[in-house]
Amino acid sequence: MVRIDPDEEAGFPVNRDKQEEEEQQEEDQQEEKQRGCCERFHFQVSRWMLPEELRETYLDRANCLPPPIFIILISIGELAVFIYYAVWKPQKQWVTLDQGIWNSPLTYKPDHRQEAWRFLSYMFVHAGIQHILGNLVLQLLLGIPLELVHKGFEVGMVYLGGVLAGSLASSIFDPYSALVGASGGVYALIGGYLMNAVVNFREMIPLLGIFRIMVIVLIVGTDVGFALYRRFLSDEVGLKVSFVAHIGGGVAGMTIGYVFFSNYNQKLLKDPRFWFCIVGYIVFLIFAVLFNIFLSPAPH
Repeated sequence: MVRIDPDEEAGFPVNRDKQEEEEQQEEDQQEEKQRGCCERFHFQVSRWMLPEELRETYLDRANCLPPPIFIILISIGELAVFIYYAVWKPQKQWVTLDQGIWNSPLTYKPDHRQEAWRFLSYMFVHAGIQHILGNLVLQLLLGIPLELVHKGFEVGMVYLGGVLAGSLASSIFDPYSALVGASGGVYALIGGYLMNAVVNFREMIPLLGIFRIMVIVLIVGTDVGFALYRRFLSDEVGLKVSFVAHIGGGVAGMTIGYVFFSNYNQKLLKDPRFWFCIVGYIVFLIFAVLFNIFLSPAPH
C-alpha cells in the first residue's frame, strides 16, 4: 500500500526548510523580546564582535558589571586635560588650542624626547574640539564593545601599544614634528577590529560585514586625509603635527591588536602569532630607542 502525503494530495509542494527557518526566526524574536535591556545589548555586541560559534559562550558569561573601566577612564582623562587647557589656560579657545598645548609637559616634542613620558602622555593633549570629539567618539563606540567582549587589560595593552608605536614611528620617520592626540591608540583599536572583520567575514552576517568594513575605510580615509592636509597643506603657523602616529598605531592594531582580539576564550600564550608579534614589537621598540639616542637628526 502506497502512503500519500497530505501535502501532495492537496496539490502544492511544501518547502519544509523554509518553514523550519521561519519557525526558528519566530523563536529567536520571542527570545529577544524576553531578554532584558542588558541582555539585548550584549546580544547585539556579540553579533558585531564575534563569529557565530563564539556568541553563545560570550552570552553565557556576559554581564553589565563591571563596566568597561579602561576605555571610560582614559576618555575621562583626555577630556579633563582638554577642558583644563581650553578653559583655564590663557587662550580660552575651544575650536583650536595653540600655545597652551605646545608648551604642555604632556606634548611630544622632538627637542624634549629625552623626557620619556612624552612618548605616551601626548595622548591626553588635543589640538581642538574637533580633534578630541573625533577621537572620543571613535574610541568609545569601538572600545566599549571590545572591552565587553575582551578583558580591559587586553584592550588597554592594544591601546597603549598603539600610542607608543605611533610616537616611536613618528620620531623615526617624521623626526621634526610634534605629537598631540590619542589617534595612535584609536587606530590600534580600529586596526585590530578591521583585521577581525576581514578574517571572520564568512562567519559574520554578509551585509553586516560589508557595512562594518566600509564604515572603517571611510572613517580612516577621511581622518588620514585631514591629517595629511594639516601636515602638508595647511598655512597654520607653529609646530607641524605628525600624521605618522596614525599609521604606526594602525600597524600595531593590525598585528598585536588582531592577535589579542581574535583569541576570545583561548589561551593567548599558546598562540605562536602572539609571540611573533610581541618579539617583533620589542625589536621595533629597541631600534626606535637606539635611533632616538644615536641617529635622530632632531635637536636634543
